Amino acid sequence: MEDTIVAISTALGIGAISIIRVSGTDSINIVNKLFKGKDLTKVPSHTIHYGKIIDKTKEIDEVLVTIMKSPKTFTKEDIVEINCHGGISTTNKVLELLIENGARLAEPGEFTKRAFLNGRIDLIEADAIMNLIEAKTESARTLSINQLNGQVSNMIKNLRNDLIPIISNIEVNIDYPEYEDIEVLTNESIKPKLLEFKSELQEIIKKSNDNKIINEGINVAIIGKPNVGKSSLLNNLLNEEKAIVTDIEGTTRDIVEGKILLNGILLNIIDTAGIRKTDNIVEKIGVEKSLDTIEKANLIIYILNNNEKLTPEDINLLEKIKTKKHIILVNKTDLPNKLNYKKLPENIIKMSIKNNTGIEDLKNRIIELFNLEKIETKDLTYLSDARSIALLKKSLKNIENSIKSIKDNDPIDIVELEIKEAWNTLGEIIGETYTEELLDNLFSKFCLGK
Repeated sequence: MEDTIVAISTALGIGAISIIRVSGTDSINIVNKLFKGKDLTKVPSHTIHYGKIIDKTKEIDEVLVTIMKSPKTFTKEDIVEINCHGGISTTNKVLELLIENGARLAEPGEFTKRAFLNGRIDLIEADAIMNLIEAKTESARTLSINQLNGQVSNMIKNLRNDLIPIISNIEVNIDYPEYEDIEVLTNESIKPKLLEFKSELQEIIKKSNDNKIINEGINVAIIGKPNVGKSSLLNNLLNEEKAIVTDIEGTTRDIVEGKILLNGILLNIIDTAGIRKTDNIVEKIGVEKSLDTIEKANLIIYILNNNEKLTPEDINLLEKIKTKKHIILVNKTDLPNKLNYKKLPENIIKMSIKNNTGIEDLKNRIIELFNLEKIETKDLTYLSDARSIALLKKSLKNIENSIKSIKDNDPIDIVELEIKEAWNTLGEIIGETYTEELLDNLFSKFCLGK
């Protein structure tokens, strides 16, 4: 991190202002070469200065330059922010001059990555920055703020601190058995502490799973054969003509998406191409995309027609989705019945999308499946991303293994191994331990200027 990085921090396009951010040991000197105004190397930290960006003798733009000196900055390095007029050509020209004078174009998320590596934030707070930028609901925004201000990080640190006395006492017992003034720990004496810790971890995982839904929403895939009413259902839920609806089979050749709020939770609804055997190359690609969407969705809405008999393809799809959360919806109940209901599960929803009946039943079933009425949105001080929740579950597994070792009368040093692993795994959540591959993957999701 010896070099100085630069990137445009605002959306590139026509606007009143663009902000270009520079961070690194040479950031003030580089900007000062181009700045006509005060000598930026001599101004106080956290001050704003009016002047012009000059290319040799040619004036490029009229700007305001903010100087923020290390360590009281986002990256804990010297940072300069140039506020220029928000035009594409002007912004790119200023960026080009900064690169020509010694700065390097930042990689996606590199400013936030430097903030982490320099100890300004931890990995939970880094995730929260991206989540805050992408927040689409008030609950998601509040959740990100709680993670950003350190409340969630402190919860993980407290969990780790709860394990330290157990680990320390076990090690003292093993290494210094002759000491008489230390507490003698046995498997049975630490078992209640581990059971209490396990219960606390289970509650945090439950709350975090709820928060994941609040933060990311629920991905809902509408599937079925061609012409069963998938696009009509999407349009009905969105209350707009998002997807093309015709009587011609195979009209939807690609995925169509839309979003609605249900009980304050975002539903990402995906209308897929009708699933059937076809020789049409374009339609075949659409069918493949539909099958891939099934694997990634949190909820499958499978539509059947009341006026059509079940086919072997229908049976195969029913088998394919039975291990996932799903709702079977029978459409076109306004038409004569030809569907054999005995071959379907009991908890189907009957509806006529044409007559706008059954929509509320569908929404209520989604609320029931994901316990949306019971998701507590008052206390949002929990984790919300898949990586962190997976590590929480891994830590829980370590604690469960240690409890099992106690039941099996394993030596206390064997029990300690699992407790230590749980402690280390919790450390991965906040970034006490990490790999370069993890950081590259995490920060690559950010935009260039963040």
